[in-house]
Amino acid sequence: MHPDVEILRAAIRVPTVADRDPALTDPEPFARLHELLAEHFPLLHAQLERVDLGDAAPRALLWRWAGASADRPVVLMAHQDVVPVTPDDPWTHDAFAADVVETPDGPAVWGRGTLDDKGQLVAICTAVERLLADGFEPAQDVWLSFGADEEVSGPSAPAAVAELARRGVEPWFVLDEGGAVAGQAFPGVSAPGAVIGSTEKGTTTLSLTVTGRGGHSSTPPTRAPAARLGRALWRLDRHQFGVNVPGPTVDLLRRLAGHLPLPLRALLAGATRTPPAVLGRALVAAGPETAAMARTTMVATTLVGAPAHNVIPARARAEVNLRIMPGESVAAAVEHVRAAVDDDEVVVDVVEANEPSPLSPTTEPEAQGAFALLERTVSAVFPEAVVTPYVMMAGTDSRTFTAICPRVYRFAPLRMSKEQRASIHSYDEHVHVAAWLEGVDWYVALLKGL
Repeated sequence: MHPDVEILRAAIRVPTVADRDPALTDPEPFARLHELLAEHFPLLHAQLERVDLGDAAPRALLWRWAGASADRPVVLMAHQDVVPVTPDDPWTHDAFAADVVETPDGPAVWGRGTLDDKGQLVAICTAVERLLADGFEPAQDVWLSFGADEEVSGPSAPAAVAELARRGVEPWFVLDEGGAVAGQAFPGVSAPGAVIGSTEKGTTTLSLTVTGRGGHSSTPPTRAPAARLGRALWRLDRHQFGVNVPGPTVDLLRRLAGHLPLPLRALLAGATRTPPAVLGRALVAAGPETAAMARTTMVATTLVGAPAHNVIPARARAEVNLRIMPGESVAAAVEHVRAAVDDDEVVVDVVEANEPSPLSPTTEPEAQGAFALLERTVSAVFPEAVVTPYVMMAGTDSRTFTAICPRVYRFAPLRMSKEQRASIHSYDEHVHVAAWLEGVDWYVALLKGL
């Protein structure tokens, strides 16, 4: 096995799971990961400046690689933490064993974090180490920001942003996880889509709570709290948000048009002239992935009721996760939910609120064209891919960096099938060895391209 892949496997074996309560996060796996990185990337640790973020984010990693100029610094991001593995998840191979498994597409490393997001973190470090060994100096300062609590919206990214702001660092662009070289991403398109997030939806969580008289299940009342809550969730499911097709999605459709079957080609080639409602309905009809590109989404995630099967809960509670489209707002989304529920007995509270991120430019003069640099680098390493901006549906640490940088992009240079994308935050997450090595090559090309 390639020695660089063995480093990835070693990182996957470390269960760096973060908790929303920092006191419940086990620090030992993070310390072990830091030791592993120091062991395998000695030049990075010797030649880059390590910035200590102190108590604000004790497990975060922030390095500065001094370049020939500090005028247009670049930030490359990834995160150390992973989501937990639950006993009910039917993993084919142990989630933290990092087994190498033969697949029809070649050997793959199996395990939690291969795609989200240690695969990207180790690929960045491997690229930097390789370039340092060659005596390479980047044209501009390069910052490596590896948070330790992205999955729980923790303090790592805000602390890194605060430190860069304190130093007066104004990045030319920031690149975090997000898009990928995605196969089967759009119905009818055989070429992979190299989708680069130029914005991301706002991640917001609401709680819906109903209280009432509990009691014994043998004498149920009408409209018990659980039933009332169930009706509220049914109403939300029946009253989805309207279609909203922002600029990056229109651009995506226009770029994909030439790769579509003839019946759809004319419609999407003229995406800039097609009414947004028509485009939106087509995307919604094409399936869940494309539907999420065309509207704010909401779905019930957690449900809490009685502690026993023969008890009517006096309090029933559900959490609803929303991903809010650019151009919309948390306040408007909350009002939509309350209007759809239409029940004063259902209390709607905001648990977590994040507005959609600003749009990052995708067409600029050459001197400022960070997106053009990403596009050229993708085309050099993945020549068959259709490069396009898109709206990132999930949330990333990079949204914090929009406070200090107008060009924030989200892209993982890894080939991912539809099955692989479905494994993120689920089971059987894996990355193909050849695809991961291509990802390392992509970061090398990007850093040289600066």
